[in-house]
Parts: sequence; C-alpha cells; structure tokens
Amino acid sequence: MKRLLTTIMAALSLSALTTAQAQNLSATIHADQGQSKINKEIYGQFAEHLGSCIYGGLWVGEDSPIPNINGYRKDVFEALKALQVPVLRWPGGCFADEYHWRDGIGPRSQRPSMKNNNWGGTIEDNSFGTHEFLNLCEMLGCEPYISGNVGSGTVEELAKWVEYMTSEEGTPMAKLRKENGREKPWRVKYLGVGNESWGCGGNMRPEYYSDLYRRYSVYCRNYDGNKLYKIASGASDYDYDWTRVLMDRIGHRMDGVSLHYYTCAGWDGSKGSATQFDNNQYYWALAKCLEIDEVIQKHKAIMDEKDPKRQIDLLVDEWGTWWDEEPGTIKGHLFQQNALRDAFVAALSLNVFHRHTDRVKMANIAQIVNVLQSMILTDQKGTGHMVLTPTYHVFQMYTPFQEATYLPIDLKSETMQVAKAYFPDKATGKNAGTRPLPLVSASAAKAQDGSLVIALTNVSLDKDQTIDITLDGFQAKTVSGRILTSGNVADYNDFEHPSRVAPKAFTGAKLKKGVLTVKLPAKSLVVLQLP
Repeated sequence: MKRLLTTIMAALSLSALTTAQAQNLSATIHADQGQSKINKEIYGQFAEHLGSCIYGGLWVGEDSPIPNINGYRKDVFEALKALQVPVLRWPGGCFADEYHWRDGIGPRSQRPSMKNNNWGGTIEDNSFGTHEFLNLCEMLGCEPYISGNVGSGTVEELAKWVEYMTSEEGTPMAKLRKENGREKPWRVKYLGVGNESWGCGGNMRPEYYSDLYRRYSVYCRNYDGNKLYKIASGASDYDYDWTRVLMDRIGHRMDGVSLHYYTCAGWDGSKGSATQFDNNQYYWALAKCLEIDEVIQKHKAIMDEKDPKRQIDLLVDEWGTWWDEEPGTIKGHLFQQNALRDAFVAALSLNVFHRHTDRVKMANIAQIVNVLQSMILTDQKGTGHMVLTPTYHVFQMYTPFQEATYLPIDLKSETMQVAKAYFPDKATGKNAGTRPLPLVSASAAKAQDGSLVIALTNVSLDKDQTIDITLDGFQAKTVSGRILTSGNVADYNDFEHPSRVAPKAFTGAKLKKGVLTVKLPAKSLVVLQLP
C-alpha cells in the first residue's frame, strides 16, 4: 500500500515538474500599493511547561554550572535577544488550564511541586513562575502573553493574577507582589482567557465557553494604566462553527480570537520522523502547511460577516510542524529535531501570515526551545551545549519584515499536486485526493527604514529557478541578501555539527534597468534587501 501511494505521488510530482523545465519566472512587486502593516507579533514565540522547554531550556537556576544570567541560560537568552522576539506566550498550552499561579510565587524553596499531567507526568518544582517569566520578557524587550486558567481555575484566581501582575498599589495583590520582591507592576498587554477550551482546556462546547469567557473577562480588570488585550480561546484548524459561535456570542467583548494549526500527519499513531522522510513526504509537509491559507480565509470570512470593520483580530497562537519524538527521548516531552524541511514550513507559513495581515495580527510558533518546531535545542545530558535550528535562521532572516508595510506581489509559479495522505489509508491504500503546492513562494514589504525586503523560497528538490522581478514604484541601485540551503532537505544541526544548515551571503541577484533578476537554487530560501 505504501508503495502504491509513493507511485501515485511520484507520478504527480514528475508531471508537474516537467511542465516548464526551461522557462524563467517573472514577478512584479507593487511597491506603491502597500496598505497593511506586518505586525512584529506575527513573529511571536510560545513557551509552555512541556518537556525541557522551561527547565533546561530557558531556565537552569542561579546555582547551575551552565552559564546563566540570574538563572536564565546565557546562551539561550543571547540567541533570543538577537532574534528580536516581539511577544512570548506562557505558561501553555494545555498546561495553562492546570496551572495555579500562586504555586509559582514567593521563595523558590517554599513553592509546592506539581505533576505535569498533560506532558509525561513530570514533577515540576515551580521554580519558574510569574516573576521569572515577566522578568525574562522585560530583559528580552518583548510583550508577555499570559494564558489564563479557565479549565480548572476560578474567576477569582484569574482576576487576582491580573491584579498581582499589574496593580500599582493599594490592593492586596499589589502588597503581596511587593512582599515577593517586585515593587513596580509589570506591563501585561495580552491575556488569553483559556486555551483549547474545546479540548485539553475543558472539552467544552463553543456556546458554554462563550458564556465562560464573558464571565471571566469581566473580572480581568485594567489597573493603573495597564490595558488588557483579551483573547478568546478559538478554533482548531477546520472548526469554523467554533469561530461562528464565538463571534455571535462574544463579539466585541474580545479583542482577538485564537486559531491553532499544526502541520501534522495525524493525531493517532506515528506522525513521521523529523529527519528521515522521502521526497513525497517532504512535499506533503509543504502542501499541508500552505493549507493554512485556505483555513485563515474561511475563518476571516466568518469574522468579516460579523465584524466588517475588522476590530477583532485573528491570532494564530500555535502553529508549526509536529513529528514523532526523537528516539531515546522522554515520552510526552515532544523533543524533535528540526531539518531544512521545517525551515521551509516556517518560511511558507510566514508568507501566508503576511498576506493576511489585515486580520492576522499575531502568530506564535510552537515552541521556543526543545519542543516541536523550536528555535533552539539544548543538550539534556548536562554538557551545556546549544544549537540554533534551521527555523531559528528563518526567523532571524525575516526580522526586516517586522513592522514593515506588506506589498502585493504578482508571481505565477509552477504548481505540483501532492497527495493529502502522509501515510496511505490502512484499509484501502488509496490516495485521499491532492493539494496544490506552488514550487516558488514569495513575500515583499517596505521596511521601516524605507528599504525593500523580498523573501523567495524555491522548494523544488532538483530544479533551480531564475526569476525576473519588476519593481513597480521603487528604484533601487544595489541589492544584498542571504541564502539558507543545504545538500539535503533532511539536513539538520546537532551538537556535533551546529552550522550544517546556516545562512550564507547570496550573490545570485542582479539589478539591471529596474529589473531584479534572481537565480534561485533548488531547495533554498533567499532574503534580499534593496535600499
């Protein structure tokens, strides 16, 4: 059966790839038609108490032999600082709806331990809590995004957490915060009222959750100039009814509604290896990740009907690849490697978010360290080694897009049809239809300094592309860029080879008479800047 699916996909791939072997591509960037800003929060991160994301990833404690800054891993902190992280979501995820914030304040030696029931049954000592998280955000210069406990917590508990974090003086929670060493309140903008309330956050119906949101959000108050941006727990990928109900029953009581979308082969059984996959499985991942475009469009259509002025934002606050855990790692800790394939998933997804920046105002990749499609991997054997993943390099290369003005780009690329199934149907072995996959993806924007920034991704495994780009409304004299590629799309960085997949200077772009010609190698990502 697997051989049958492979044959089908190979035939489809061959058919698509032989349609225009010798034909150059052309594109036009409309530099004078930019209207929407690409919020920097689209490059947001997500840190859950899951596996070694927090403990051993972000946090090692002041007494650790691993170099640290006030308990935060020094190498990880410096890498994140260089990434210009705009917003960080915490403490979950599924963990959020079992987290009771009072367990994570006060002297660390007196904090009670807890069992992480969602992720491997790990016993946690709560040494990383509210102070540690919010202080980290201050040090990184990013906005904190707190996910509140609605699943197992009370209205009073969440209300007092907001008071503890943001009230200036004269309240019991402000007094308690000061007793715990923090005189001034933190500025906390983003507050999630529950997480995945349709699943691990309470297994609720949308009607019931809507009523809970209305109740909980009333008591999450604005203190002393801190204005909360309240986020409803939104849908999982294709659940359009959830969005419709929330728009009807919550409406403008929420500032934003979340959406979760993973590039995952299925939730039962094997999801496939992060590093051992064939060509068809490679193309499957890219076509699957691009399906988020259609998913966003359908959620936007529902939101536009109920909110035509677009006052409620759509936040993709969990997204990325989800593969099998690496062999030999702890079950339930979701530690997976990160190959060049994952980097392309990141680039293609970010390009989609750019196109929908009129409604999509934040996205948070899952997750920041050691979990799923992470930015950073740290050695769990106590050596203190750290490695930057190919996905980290994508985010770093894309930093000029933060707060830039999105520009329309016309590009017609060859498109292949890719089977929807990562694995064949066990009963029939039949193909479940196909998805389209353009072989070249592009995004363009005018950066804050007035320069033009262009991202081009060629996902073809064996075909270089030459692209002639007309710059409509923009005059450039020079071009520079970097390229991310490797010999194999399954290549990844590890502690022995930390720079196997890393950006290099790109010299394949030339300007002549207002036309930018780019020679784009197979399986490569290029980001160009034109001052």
